[in-house]
Parts: sequence; C-alpha cells; structure tokens
Amino acid sequence: IIAILLLGSICFSQQKNPDSPQNDFWKNVQFGGGLGLGFGSGYTDITIAPTAIYNFNEYFALGTGVQYSYLRQKGFFKSNNYGGSVIGLLSVELEQLRVNLTYENIDVTENFWNTALFLGAGYRMENVTIGARYNVLFDKDKNVYGEAFMPFVRVFF
Repeated sequence: IIAILLLGSICFSQQKNPDSPQNDFWKNVQFGGGLGLGFGSGYTDITIAPTAIYNFNEYFALGTGVQYSYLRQKGFFKSNNYGGSVIGLLSVELEQLRVNLTYENIDVTENFWNTALFLGAGYRMENVTIGARYNVLFDKDKNVYGEAFMPFVRVFF
C-alpha cells in the first residue's frame, strides 16, 4: 500500500513540460483493491489486496494485484495466504496464492500453492465494478475458498 501511495504521489506531483508530448498512459491507470475484515467468536479474517489496472477502453482493462490474508480460528487453525494475480476486466483473473496453514489442536501444518482461474462479468459504474465470478479450477478438497462462485465489488481511483 505504501508503495502504491508513493507511486501515486510521485506520478501526480510531476509537472508537465509544455514542450514535451502529452503522455496519456497515467490518465488510463487506476489504483484500487480490496480490504476485508471478519471477526467472530474466536475467529479472525483479515485480507488486504491492492490492485492497479490500465483501461484500454470503456469495456476492457488489464492489471495486476497482490494479496495477503490472515485467518485464524482460535484453538483450531491459523493460516497466512499471500500471492498475486493478473486481472482482466471483462472479468478474467488468474490468481496464485501461497497458503501456510497450521492446525493448532493437532500440530499439523500444510504449505501449498492455490491456483484459481476466475471467469465472470461485472457492471462498471465509473470507479466501481460489481459482478460475479466463477473459479473454473475449484477443488473442494484443497482450496482457499469455500465455493467456486463468488460475487465481487471492486473500487478504483
């Protein structure tokens, strides 16, 4: 997040030279992502997922993102998941997460890579996209997500 904020401030703080040709690249870049917090009786779920996209036109954008999630069910398990994704809006997303899972009550750990390929569609209203996606690589026995189908909301600035 700090790197994105610094990059954003550097990009916007540059003064334009009237003699140099106009660069439209940064006009088409948007930064955003997701933040998730879930708390319950002995349960914690914290996710941060910054994203940057380049808008080719009003229908198609391509970008990249990183993600970190911490999940813990007190006395049962804790998990650190981290990785990255490549995003195409008209919605295609390839996500690769590293999962470090520890079952606390039986002293067992699992470390594996989770790959997801999401296909979906969304409706874009200026900086907000609302839609649904489906993980075509979903495996119920070894997956970070509980279901293959997921709604999504993305916000870009």
